[in-house]
Amino acid sequence: MNHFWRWARDETGSNERTLYLEGEIAEECWYDGDITPAQFREELYSGDGPITLSINSPGGDTVAASQIYTMIKDYPQQVTVKITGMAASAASVIAMAGDKVCMSPTSIILIHNPYTRVTGDSDDMRRAAQLLDEVKEGIINAYAIKTGLSRTKISHMMDDSCVMNPRMALDLGFCDEILYQNGGTIEPDVPWSFSLAAIDEKVVNNLLAKVKAANAQEEVCDEQQEPEATSVPNEAASPEAEATGVQGAEPEGPPEPEHPEGEEGPEPPENTEPRGASADSLIQRLNRLKYNF
Repeated sequence: MNHFWRWARDETGSNERTLYLEGEIAEECWYDGDITPAQFREELYSGDGPITLSINSPGGDTVAASQIYTMIKDYPQQVTVKITGMAASAASVIAMAGDKVCMSPTSIILIHNPYTRVTGDSDDMRRAAQLLDEVKEGIINAYAIKTGLSRTKISHMMDDSCVMNPRMALDLGFCDEILYQNGGTIEPDVPWSFSLAAIDEKVVNNLLAKVKAANAQEEVCDEQQEPEATSVPNEAASPEAEATGVQGAEPEGPPEPEHPEGEEGPEPPENTEPRGASADSLIQRLNRLKYNF
């Protein structure tokens, strides 16, 4: 049978067991045929000793994660969670069920808003949005119970699809211990973490800055290519001109054409103005991309 979990007993003869939660928490195998929540519960209570829950999972179905979270919280013995790779999405909810949560120095926790796929009319879309809001509130409950953080802060972190390294997770209360310290500590100047939404925004802002800089450079080049307007001051009027009341000499007549009749002059210069979309239109397009990530 295709489990997304497996059990292992301590070979030393103690009653301790390890539950390995690896891969996707898939709805198909959770509700498919022989693999059911009832079977997971039966295996969970097949022993009565402490449990180590080892997690390396990208997440999966929120309903299955909720049931596993509840079963582990109800288990009467000590449950120690060990995040070995990642506890992302629904797997991070299960991790919050442990009495003690430990993280490998190289592991991460990812939390984000729930999402789904839906087809239908506008009423179906509104119902789906309301459902996702309610699912999010339930997920926040698990994080808030573990960390003690405010619901507003947790909600904002989920909006940003926040990824936490062990130091950040420890500072915020998502884990209780970083493994393999051997008396040392991990204390970077700034705890490493990042927000996917913030990264998207930074990329778009960098593109906008480059577009503006390129547009400004083109304007400078155009100004340098334009001939400077020159003005020739009128020469001092000659005594003869003063006598006649005329300042400066009158032009003798229109200038003769440089080319004989019948010959065509040089073609007019091509338009050297920059072609393509303007900076404003590019900025509008980038802003549309920014909010479609």
